[in-house]
Amino acid sequence: MDLSAADVVGELKVLRKGRGIFTTPLADRVGPALRATCGILEDDDSVEVRRKLTDRLRPLVESLPDDLKIALRAAFALDERARKPFYQERVHWAAITLDRDDRTVRRRIDEGIEQVAAMAVAAGGPDPRPRYPSRSWHTEELRVTLALDQPVAEAFEFRRVVADADEIAELDLALTLTAGAESGDSVRESDLEVDVFHGGELTGRAMESSDRIGLALRLPEPLRRGERHDIGLRFRANMRQPHYICVPRHPCDLFDLHVRFGDRVPDRIVLLEKAFQNDTRSPRGAELELDDVGEVHVRFRHLAPGFAYGIRWQTG
Repeated sequence: MDLSAADVVGELKVLRKGRGIFTTPLADRVGPALRATCGILEDDDSVEVRRKLTDRLRPLVESLPDDLKIALRAAFALDERARKPFYQERVHWAAITLDRDDRTVRRRIDEGIEQVAAMAVAAGGPDPRPRYPSRSWHTEELRVTLALDQPVAEAFEFRRVVADADEIAELDLALTLTAGAESGDSVRESDLEVDVFHGGELTGRAMESSDRIGLALRLPEPLRRGERHDIGLRFRANMRQPHYICVPRHPCDLFDLHVRFGDRVPDRIVLLEKAFQNDTRSPRGAELELDDVGEVHVRFRHLAPGFAYGIRWQTG
């Protein structure tokens, strides 16, 4: 359909009512203009609709000036602190946060919605094709939560893959435990604990290099071209280097990473984006700040195979 900014504005004003993006059932609140700009399909359930709305709206909202950003985070319940059951409650939260009255915040929300709609229409709908072609499969999204405040570092990985060919029966995955050159320690296959929570069966693991452990995951049934499949894994390992990176072997459309440091606050955290894997020990990326509970959250899109994406931290 031809997207109209006015149509998107009208549907965003409907979406902000009630619980915002946490309204149930959410699909009934989303009209054709938002469906087109967010790539929402008729058979998407509420969880998928919410994910696509969030992935589309959040970067647009984050590009706004600070006052509009706070106002729209509250309006759509994108900010966890503003996930209140009624729109007027979220408006009041934003008013207190911005030290303005409710009426001013409502005007800011309307202004922000106009700008978000214009940007969404100018950008067009999401591109369904992976930016980097694949002959077998690619990752549509990879979401990782890493807890460093545990006795042993623990990561939960949730991955959605898309088959780019027929009869994809196995996924070739890998994880690198980079050993410090000064330590002299070698990486062993037993250094990595892997649990499959859903989506397949681990049928093989082997050292692919001195520090890279390859994993073979057999799927419940072969995928046909275009089919999607979700898997959930848990990894436990002692961190040998102060970084966590994704170096995709296959194309990856989205990598979303949460890292929890807790009380183990590093002196410096640096963003790594499309870095050479050998250059991650002396990064020159943007510095990141922890939130109030000791966590950092980063997101990357259209990852190029063979390059490193993630964060590195320094302590002491």
